[in-house]
Amino acid sequence: MTAVTHVIINGTLSRGDNAAFIIACYAVAFSMFGVVEKPMIVFRQTSSALVRDMKSFKSLAFVFVYVSITMISISMIISFTPIGNWLFIHLFNADQNMLRTISLTFAVISTVIIFSGIRGIYQGIIINHLETKWLTIGVIIRLGIMFLAAFWFVATGRVTSMAGAAIFLIGMFIECVISVWKGHKILKNTELDAYTLTNKDIMPFYLPLVLYFLFQTLVQPLIYVFLSQSDNIEMSIASFALAFSISQLMLSFFMYTHQIVLQFYQEDRSRVFKFTIFISLIPALLLIFMSYTPLGTWFMETVMGAERNLAEPTIIVLQFFILKVLIFPWVDFFNGFIMLERRTRRMVAAQLVNLFIVCVSLGLLVTFYPQWNGVNGAIAASVGELAGLVAVLIIVYKSRNHNHDSSQQEQVQG
Repeated sequence: MTAVTHVIINGTLSRGDNAAFIIACYAVAFSMFGVVEKPMIVFRQTSSALVRDMKSFKSLAFVFVYVSITMISISMIISFTPIGNWLFIHLFNADQNMLRTISLTFAVISTVIIFSGIRGIYQGIIINHLETKWLTIGVIIRLGIMFLAAFWFVATGRVTSMAGAAIFLIGMFIECVISVWKGHKILKNTELDAYTLTNKDIMPFYLPLVLYFLFQTLVQPLIYVFLSQSDNIEMSIASFALAFSISQLMLSFFMYTHQIVLQFYQEDRSRVFKFTIFISLIPALLLIFMSYTPLGTWFMETVMGAERNLAEPTIIVLQFFILKVLIFPWVDFFNGFIMLERRTRRMVAAQLVNLFIVCVSLGLLVTFYPQWNGVNGAIAASVGELAGLVAVLIIVYKSRNHNHDSSQQEQVQG
């Protein structure tokens, strides 16, 4: 349901004057935000895997404060110094007429990292205690408030890139408040454990996970960098951004399969595997239905509010996202095994393979087929995801063989 957030925002921005310009500016600002936010998001997985009581929570919170100060400082530098302008121009190839809008939008949206981090560390506790219904409740309330805010911006004719950032900020604040309330309530009722969590336990798990998700987040802004070399820059980025948000919507109900592994795999391996097979097919089937039936055109024009000249290219881009949507749940599933063994360093290698293949594919595509515009981004993202799946399968296979050999040696010695 969290992906509905971006559907609401993009649907709002599509209703503004010069929608392609507004969406493109917001997309660039949001991509930069995704990079600086990622170290905060990872606290959800870290909290879920390591926090057992109030004592271990305080140990993790100590690390959280330092990371928060660092990322907020970086965001302020990007927002209010020439460094930010340089990044937007040279990394995203932003035009001068886009630069001011992008900078102002990023300044608003970067404040979200505070609430995103706090939300994540408490959601990890909620997940660990299997109270995940509260995540759903929080998101439902968040979406309701965001929809009202979006309606106000459209009704008052104040649809700009910054309006998208403001809608996102309001929604994240609401969800953060709910997560803190429920997570703190759980912690108060949790008995102290003899287990002591130290920085030596936290950092080897946390830092590789940050790198993994950071590299994962870099995929989207890197795609925008390459798409800026297309024949139609604004249409290329805008159609890819809309298609990407819709594909994430299809994935969003099924993209946390690593949490299923963390919480249930050791209890019932067979059922977890069968369940993953079932849910991995659903987002791809939904995207196929959206891409090849009249529902797609209706959704783009009525729900997203996109004009026909933007809706049609976006639907074509969606068709090339099908492979990525089919593969991603399995990449996440096998990453769950790596997290379970607390060997998150190996996840980074698989994501680097993904990133490398995306860059190579896009470099070739925009060189030989610049007229394909946003389609090039979807093709590269799908091919990169396939390469990432192969890499993570090799890592898990080698890890299983190593653990099996070690177990046999222990039995022989015993």
